[in-house]
Amino acid sequence: MNKSITLALALSAGIAALALQSSPAQAQSMTTGKLKACFIYVGPTGDIGWTYAHDQARLSAMKALPWLDTKYVESVPEGQALPAIDRLVADKCQVIFTTSFGYMDDTLAAAKKYPNVIFAHAAGYKRNANMATYMADFYQVYYLNGLVAGALTKSGKVGFVGTYPIPELKRHLSAFALGVLAANPKAVVDVKWLNSWFDPAKTREASEALLSQGDDVLTSAEDSATGVQTAAAKKVPTFSHYNSMYKFGSDYVVSGHLVHWDKIYIDFLTKVHDGTYTTKNLANVDYWWLLSKGAVEMGADDGVAINPKYVAQLKAAKMTVAGKSLSVYDRLMALTSDMKSAKPTFDPYTGPIKDRSGVLRVAAGKVMSVGDLNSMSWVAPGVKGDVADEPKK
Repeated sequence: MNKSITLALALSAGIAALALQSSPAQAQSMTTGKLKACFIYVGPTGDIGWTYAHDQARLSAMKALPWLDTKYVESVPEGQALPAIDRLVADKCQVIFTTSFGYMDDTLAAAKKYPNVIFAHAAGYKRNANMATYMADFYQVYYLNGLVAGALTKSGKVGFVGTYPIPELKRHLSAFALGVLAANPKAVVDVKWLNSWFDPAKTREASEALLSQGDDVLTSAEDSATGVQTAAAKKVPTFSHYNSMYKFGSDYVVSGHLVHWDKIYIDFLTKVHDGTYTTKNLANVDYWWLLSKGAVEMGADDGVAINPKYVAQLKAAKMTVAGKSLSVYDRLMALTSDMKSAKPTFDPYTGPIKDRSGVLRVAAGKVMSVGDLNSMSWVAPGVKGDVADEPKK
């Protein structure tokens, strides 16, 4: 009996000593059996877009990782994340994910304030010893969707409802425009900005304005299905955004850009749990996961790259690549396959590329770096409409 008690005490002491040598997150996980990860969302979990996608990924991570416990706070305005972070730290959150670009500075301040907590910020570029960054980015998929839009437009005018003219949206808008022009060199992309991530009323108004001026293909970056519903009501081809929006317009959702944040969350949290990531070694950790990592996909619906109702039109539409004529559909499938491979040979931002003012932005044979994409301020040729903070030279 005494030997059993002595052995149990020795084991307990050993676990405690090991926990003291581990990162705070790993130590608490070892002593409580759970790792607590908390999420701050910019919109409501039912927005169908960005926040819904993050929350579905949270649920997927919980299902995949039995040692994971989570909590979230929704509809936290950008620039006002610190009070929410304070509450989550007080609630013993060991890992905190801040899921919107405008949380970047607050997250960095919090990381310095709470050095024993692990932070990860989505869509940003500032890091710290205990703060990583991550992004499942769509610029490749926007280019592919642009090819589709360029092939389908009859008026030569494609509409884009943007949220904020930040680098993320500028690279997505520009990639989309580059795809449109590749398929249809005479087409233009009309952009209208909402200056909001989630505002269905403004989205409907902007979408209707674009449609009324002759745009006959429409895409939206806002976090609701309103853009899809508005386009479908006018019988105009459109695209899913973040999640499948096929059910809101099955005859008109051609393709789209779908995200799988769970790929990143499961990988990141597993590395926190096993001690690979600590509060001391995250300054150079930046997830930039694209098609090749399965973090994003092109699709009207999950597993449906192109709505079958539009395949014949895309096969009939022709474009020129390296002096040869081929169908837009074949080009679309070839590029999708290439960019999903471990070593893609094609990138939408391969030079030479000039901006819409005629300034050379990407030299011939060069490919934009992740850093340049994250700080992108210019927009591509073919884009029509005002774009804030756009350089002229």
